[in-house]
Amino acid sequence: MQMRETKNLEFKEKVSNTFLKTVSAYANYGTGKIIFGLTDSGKAVGINDPVATCLKIENTINDAIKPNPKYDLDIDSDKKLVVLTVHQGKFPPYFYKSKAYKRNDSSSIEVDPLELSELILKGNNRSYDSLPAPDQDLSFEFLKRTFQRDLGISDLTRDTLITLNLYEQGSGYTIAGELLADQNTFRGIDMVRFGSDINTMRERVIYEKESILREYEESITKYQQYYQYEQVVGAYRQKLELIPEDAFREALANALVHRNWAINAQIKVAMFDDRIEITSPGNLPQGLSKESYLNGEISVLRNPIIANIFFRLKIIEQFGTGIQRILTSYSDSTIQPQFSVSENSVKIILPIIQNEASLTGDLKLVYDSLQSIPLATSDLMQVTGFSRSKLVKLLNELIAQGYAVKLGRGRGTKYCRAQK
Repeated sequence: MQMRETKNLEFKEKVSNTFLKTVSAYANYGTGKIIFGLTDSGKAVGINDPVATCLKIENTINDAIKPNPKYDLDIDSDKKLVVLTVHQGKFPPYFYKSKAYKRNDSSSIEVDPLELSELILKGNNRSYDSLPAPDQDLSFEFLKRTFQRDLGISDLTRDTLITLNLYEQGSGYTIAGELLADQNTFRGIDMVRFGSDINTMRERVIYEKESILREYEESITKYQQYYQYEQVVGAYRQKLELIPEDAFREALANALVHRNWAINAQIKVAMFDDRIEITSPGNLPQGLSKESYLNGEISVLRNPIIANIFFRLKIIEQFGTGIQRILTSYSDSTIQPQFSVSENSVKIILPIIQNEASLTGDLKLVYDSLQSIPLATSDLMQVTGFSRSKLVKLLNELIAQGYAVKLGRGRGTKYCRAQK
C-alpha cells in the first residue's frame, strides 16, 4: 500500500524551492518529514544523486530559512530517496522570504497576522496576558474584595500585584492585570436566552469591559436563574439542576482562561431549553491537539497568569482537569456533553440532564415496566394498560433518550432496559 501525504508528511519528486514553505511550517508548528524522490501519489521514482541532493537541500535551507531550523537528512539507498526531517523549533517564527507558514492538511499556507503574533510571543517565551496593558489607569476594588473573601488577603499592594504578575517593574500593568481590573477595554461575555429556536430571543445580557471575575460571577447568577429550581420533597425544599452547575462553572472558566484575548470578540453563551452552548474565540493554543484537549491533557496554557489567579481562587482545580470534571458531572446522564474544536473557536455543549429521575408520567410508567430481560410488546401492554400504538410511541421515545433497547424484528420484537 502506497503512502499518502498528510499534515506531517510531504512528497517531492525533485528539489525545488517550493519545499521551503513546508520547512517553515514544520519548524513553526510541529516536526514533519519531506521525502524527495516520490510523486504526489507516493510512487517511488528515485533521485539520481542522493548525496549531492542532500548537499543542495542543506544549502538551500541554510540560505532561505531564518532563523535556521534543526533538521536531519537521511538516504534510503534501496529506493534512492532522500528523507528530510524538520524539527519543531524553540524560537519561532521561522521565515521563508519574510513569511511564516503553517500546515493546512497536506499543503503549506501563510499564517495570518494573529497567528504570527502568537509565534513571536512563543519565540520570546512570553504569553499574551504577560504583555504591557494598553490602559495603565486601573483600579482593583472587585479583585481586592474577592481576594479578601476567598483568600483572606486584606489588601492588594503593589508588591502583591507584582508577585501575581499583574504588574511589572518598568512596564506597568500587564494585560492580565487589565483583564482583572474594575474597568478594561476587553469584550467579555454575551449571554442570550433563546426560545424554541435561534430566531426567538427571550433575553440578552452582555457582561464586558469589567473584571473577568465579575463577568464570571454574573454569568453564574444568570445560569442559576434559568437552570436551577426548588422542589418540595416532604417537609423540605430541595434544589434541583437541569444542567449541572459544576459543569457550567468549569466550561465558563475554561473559556475565560484559555480563550485568545487578542481576538476582539466575545465569549458566546447561548441558553436553550434543552442545552447551553459556550463558544470561546480562537482555536486551541499552539502545541495542544484536539485529542489532548479532550483527554484533559492541557500542558499548554495560553494565559498562564489568568489561569494562576483562577487556580488560587479555586475557580479551577488542577490545570487540565476541567474537561474530565465536566464529564464526571454527567456520569448519571444518558445524554453527554459535546466538544467541538475548529480553526476559529472552541465550543462546549452542555445538555439537560436525562436520567431515570427525570422521567415523569407515562414515560416513567413504561420505563418502570421494563426489565433487564427482553419483554414482548403484549407483555408491556398488559402491565401498563396502554394501547399498542401509544406504547410503541413511548418506547421509541425511551430508545431515543437512551433508556431502552429494541431487540428483534416483526412479531419477535422485544424491549428491555438499556445497560449503563
